[in-house]
Amino acid sequence: MRFSGHWIVGLDFPFRTIDEDFLNVSETMVMRRVDLRSDTVTKPTEAMRAAMASADVEDDVLGSDPTAHRFESEMARVMGKEAALFVPSGTMGNLISVLVHCEVRGSEVILGDNSHIHVYENGGISTIGGVHPRTVKNKSDGTMDLDQIEAAIRHPEGALYYPTTRLICLENTHANCGGRCISSEYTDRVGQIAKKHGLKLHIDGARIFNASIALGVPVHRLVEVADSVSVCMSKGLGAPVGSVIVGSREFITKAKRLRKTLGGGMRQVGVLCAAAYVALRDNVGKLEDDHKKAKMFADGLRQIKELTVDTSSVETNMVFFDIVESSLITPERLCQVLEEHGVLAMPASSTSVRFVVHYQISESDIHYALACVQQAVQELSTDGIAK
Repeated sequence: MRFSGHWIVGLDFPFRTIDEDFLNVSETMVMRRVDLRSDTVTKPTEAMRAAMASADVEDDVLGSDPTAHRFESEMARVMGKEAALFVPSGTMGNLISVLVHCEVRGSEVILGDNSHIHVYENGGISTIGGVHPRTVKNKSDGTMDLDQIEAAIRHPEGALYYPTTRLICLENTHANCGGRCISSEYTDRVGQIAKKHGLKLHIDGARIFNASIALGVPVHRLVEVADSVSVCMSKGLGAPVGSVIVGSREFITKAKRLRKTLGGGMRQVGVLCAAAYVALRDNVGKLEDDHKKAKMFADGLRQIKELTVDTSSVETNMVFFDIVESSLITPERLCQVLEEHGVLAMPASSTSVRFVVHYQISESDIHYALACVQQAVQELSTDGIAK
């Protein structure tokens, strides 16, 4: 595959011209790598590496690691909660949170049918915790119908037959719905439902800082009514490892015990917390630029004939696009061809592909990726017709 110089054929988009040296890819070696599979693929910055190398550490299982303590205290302050706990992953953070709120086996949690906890976390809440998931359909914006949430709550009179509802889970931003943001007003209303029925509310806030920046709302306001929140440091914020869960002191005390049970108690964890602290300090302010580049990407993709993009749904750093129904192109094949030229992406379904922008993706990378997508679509369309 060889790209033409100057403007990309058929791409009516106000990018600067892209010369042949910029686009030409050797047949034997990829000259450029643009990894858009996820915002989890970032590499530690020099500031992170320096902080990790010089971190003051002790044994965190014994509660004495000063760098971990400093980071957890700062996260609790920023999130407006009493306490915080560093955990190895977002999956463990969500699992611990659900298990703390659903201590009695046979409890039930209400959550979205397309939520990360339900779809991508290996069924841990049920296989490990004995917690039954009761799903409510996610709307395209990531929310669930409030009436349907309330209707899903089990009536106490049915306790002999049904699981006992103890928890509601939300996700913000909602990954499978395109990185859409959940407003504080909506979250407040779900919190009111939870309080009315004596339930707890957990927010999977893996990308909650993206939502905060996109909505222009302080992050603590977005989670004000939540009893617990998990925050991933290794997604939009770019730390190499780890998540944080926040909540009341009582919640975190129980969470710490469960973290140990699940094998998540680590010793000199300040080495990791030091990098997470730098991510919090340095990278929240970069998220707005990520969102702008994602919108730029979506605008360019929209002009490629074989693709459809709902640009209004691109609120943060995720771009999903569909391949038109009449096309002979498959997401898997498109991603394969893109990978040959150093652009990495992930199929999102049998008809769609996902790109995720992060702070180590430049505007130049966006230009290059768009050019590669355009040329790959043309090549695959031509091959399909020839066959």
